[in-house]
Amino acid sequence: MRLKNIIPLTLASAAVTASATQPIVVPLSDTSTEGEPPFMTVYVAPEPSGVGVIMCPGGGYSIVAADHEGHDMAPWFNERGITYVVLNYRIPNGDPTIPLSDAQRAITEVRSHAQEWGVDPCRVGIMGASAGGHLAATLANIPTDTLNRPNFQILLYPVISFREDTGHMGSRRGLIGENPSEELVARFSLDEQVTPATPPAFIVLSSDDPGVKPANSLRYFQALVSNGISAELHAYPTGGHGWGFRESFPYHDQWLYEMGLWLERMRDNAIKE
Repeated sequence: MRLKNIIPLTLASAAVTASATQPIVVPLSDTSTEGEPPFMTVYVAPEPSGVGVIMCPGGGYSIVAADHEGHDMAPWFNERGITYVVLNYRIPNGDPTIPLSDAQRAITEVRSHAQEWGVDPCRVGIMGASAGGHLAATLANIPTDTLNRPNFQILLYPVISFREDTGHMGSRRGLIGENPSEELVARFSLDEQVTPATPPAFIVLSSDDPGVKPANSLRYFQALVSNGISAELHAYPTGGHGWGFRESFPYHDQWLYEMGLWLERMRDNAIKE
């Protein structure tokens, strides 16, 4: 996969219809589903740069932690001209197609509303924390078609592997059940699914994470580099797991600064399919 410079879109005439205080809620299912139906909340940047980010909160595939790993980040992104979307995906209960189909629908919706929401369809990224990072990386590696593939990925302390030596077993049980086949374990161990078509990645974690082993991020980073994918990894010495946008994380300012610089590069480049 290569990066190429493109001429930025002219977005001044885009029909911006929301701000960080006036989000748009978009249902993602036309049929009744068990539990809460999927939906996404769109925070359109008042002065859009063309970049869009879809956030998948964590929760071990048993809940969706949509505040500190979701809505709380909206002002930070909007201030930087980034249209920001929080995805409330469905809990899979052992069916891995459920959250993935919600993420696919979300990125399709963002691209179909690109002009309205001030987004360049070639600058739409997927973001996720913990199990939401697993969902984001799943979309980045095994989409059904190129229309669903994100242009970049941002992963916060992500679950990556479902192997017993490394994986987060709670997320594994939630997504693929108690006794998954070897085929399912391999398919959803995302360090094993990276290809040269995988989009660039920004990964951040704490080295002392007791919930999701740092080896998840390290294996994924190594797989990306081995496939020639642009990847950036920041491992902070302390902080544990699940900090999201919380200012109590000792490196809150640093990780946001590094992500901001990386997003500027994504803004200035489009991904060649």
